Amino acid sequence: MSAPRLEIDLDKIYHNARTLVERLAVRGISVTGVTKASLGCPAIASAMLRAGVRGLGDSRIENIQAMRDAQVVAPMTLLRSPMLSQVERVMKQADISFNTELDVISQLSSAAQKLNRTHGVVLMVELGDLREGIMPEDLERTVRETIRFPNILLKGIGTNLACRCGVSPDANNMAELSALANSIDATFGHMLSIVSGGNSANLEWVLSGADTGRINDLRLGESILLGCEPLHRQAINGLYTDAITLTAEVIESKLKPSQPWGEVGQSAFGDTPSVTNRGNIFQTILAIGRQDIDPDGLQAPSGIEFLGASSDHLIVESGRCLSVGTEISFQLNYSALVRAMTSPFVTKIEKSQGRHMRVSDSYDKP
Repeated sequence: MSAPRLEIDLDKIYHNARTLVERLAVRGISVTGVTKASLGCPAIASAMLRAGVRGLGDSRIENIQAMRDAQVVAPMTLLRSPMLSQVERVMKQADISFNTELDVISQLSSAAQKLNRTHGVVLMVELGDLREGIMPEDLERTVRETIRFPNILLKGIGTNLACRCGVSPDANNMAELSALANSIDATFGHMLSIVSGGNSANLEWVLSGADTGRINDLRLGESILLGCEPLHRQAINGLYTDAITLTAEVIESKLKPSQPWGEVGQSAFGDTPSVTNRGNIFQTILAIGRQDIDPDGLQAPSGIEFLGASSDHLIVESGRCLSVGTEISFQLNYSALVRAMTSPFVTKIEKSQGRHMRVSDSYDKP
């Protein structure tokens, strides 16, 4: 089996998704399965759907189109505000899009009229994390303008937290979102079918037994794929944390000094590493690098210590000399997973009930 590779256990992903769907259903909350970290992988999307997610969400219209082309049948939501240059493509591929700008909604309306379609819109509200969102005091005006556009159906409101600044979902900001939903319904008539409270970072708040108010949807990706919550990167009870693993191959293993010699400047990525002289160590190099993964997001097996990385090399201390060709497997955090899924040099292998099927091969060499 070729390396480097991601091994994707679809049964574990199904289990994680099903467990979260069931736990949240008790609180009256449905799950939108987020596929962006998996690059819209149809097999992963299908596992989420079998587990009971109400629909799929992705931040890239290209990923949504890939799932459509693979005959994945589900409501599709574009989670990132559409680019004006892609509104017609969005109209053809996505049922709903998250929006913050009236100029974009206007163009979506024009595209919807041309195609004789109705497009759903969720308005995103800024509640402190300072990524995307309409300021709360501007929401009523934005709703008033949105519902005037032909072929546009206002489906709901939502917010995003813990992505840019790490602001945690809590009783206060979630109550504010519920209050905004109530205010909109009181002003315009009951019209909001979706109140999307956020992402996997919301799980600690929801599962604590908090009053969820109007929140009836969460967008879950990291918790399904990696079995952990993003605020503290803690494993979620009952979920698999090894549904996706990364395996890389040893291309060199030698006894070398632990400290470099010569005049030291910046490394290829602008660092000036601080190294403690520990004498000679067993240094092992794996054929993967920063072009393919975030090395800081890898969890090494016992006995392996991360030393550094360049574009194409991952350098570890191995404790002993390893044979060239030896494979080492790592667990990944979200950052490492996103980069590995995006890399054409990392093979993606799916497995289900012990069967291995190639999802996509690594870069085709002549």
